[in-house]
Amino acid sequence: MKIINIKRHFCTITHHKLLVMRECFKVGLYRQGLLHDLSKYSPAEFWTGVRYYQGNRSPNAAEREEKGYSSAWLHHKGRNKHHFEYWIDFSNDRSKGLVGNKMPLRYVIEMVCDRIAACKVYRGEHYRSDAAWEYYQLTRPYITPLLHPQTQALLEELLLMLKEEGEEKTFAYIRTLLKKGEY
Repeated sequence: MKIINIKRHFCTITHHKLLVMRECFKVGLYRQGLLHDLSKYSPAEFWTGVRYYQGNRSPNAAEREEKGYSSAWLHHKGRNKHHFEYWIDFSNDRSKGLVGNKMPLRYVIEMVCDRIAACKVYRGEHYRSDAAWEYYQLTRPYITPLLHPQTQALLEELLLMLKEEGEEKTFAYIRTLLKKGEY
């Protein structure tokens, strides 16, 4: 484990956390902005992040490539409600098996802020407002079977709005949604 990776990983996750906090504050999610991704500083996630740190993508991807799974990701998704994977559970209808449950609005919004911030961190000066939509399109084929249809519709609506109309208009719309309190 390289000592320099400790500093680099810490700086990367802190930069990401601060960006998400800023985005959450813009839409009025102050508590979530402050508490976002605190589990990344836990030993279970932090030291794995240091070991697999690359700087241009999530260390979880490298751990997954080596082991076939990511222990850090399994820890993370089980503690952070802004990840749709947190909301996967067995259906009351046993014939359906595991299903994605509808996420509360505030966590869908935090998920959007998280995706924006991740793109800003990993794309740096090459970030554009369509980055989160493009990344979603890459993952869409294998995540949509696990997303609740209403959660998927809202996520897609917001990411597409971000792509086509930018942050200012999207965040104004999000603030309106939060005032209504439902989707």
